[in-house]
Amino acid sequence: MSEYVPSAQKWVRDQVELYERTGGAKGNTINGMPIVVITSVGHKSGYLRKNPVMRVEKDGVYAAVASKGGAPENPEWYQNFIADPEVQLQDGPEPHTYTARLANAEERAEWWPRAVEAFPPYAEYATKTDREIPVFLLERS
Repeated sequence: MSEYVPSAQKWVRDQVELYERTGGAKGNTINGMPIVVITSVGHKSGYLRKNPVMRVEKDGVYAAVASKGGAPENPEWYQNFIADPEVQLQDGPEPHTYTARLANAEERAEWWPRAVEAFPPYAEYATKTDREIPVFLLERS
């Protein structure tokens, strides 16, 4: 297992620490909407990276939306998922191992509205960028 190196962003470090310390009882929302914590392996560093991601789930499958607030580039964790798709997802007290993969066009068409319903700002983020915001599907390993 690699060493965990907290995010350079204070809000991410604080959110993850509170979520993990309380088993997901606290720090489990952003702007009042539920999140999960996903741990991936840094594609350059090899260190474990933890990110709070909006909770989008159906029938035990989760979606991770690589929105980065509508920025022109993908979030750093996007490349982590591509390089090593085995991730840990924590939705509550215990993390579990999942395999992440990019949704194909048909799957994305199904999951994008679900993601916007879970976190309405995604719709605005999509208008702020020329890229199609990637959606990963995470299935329990």
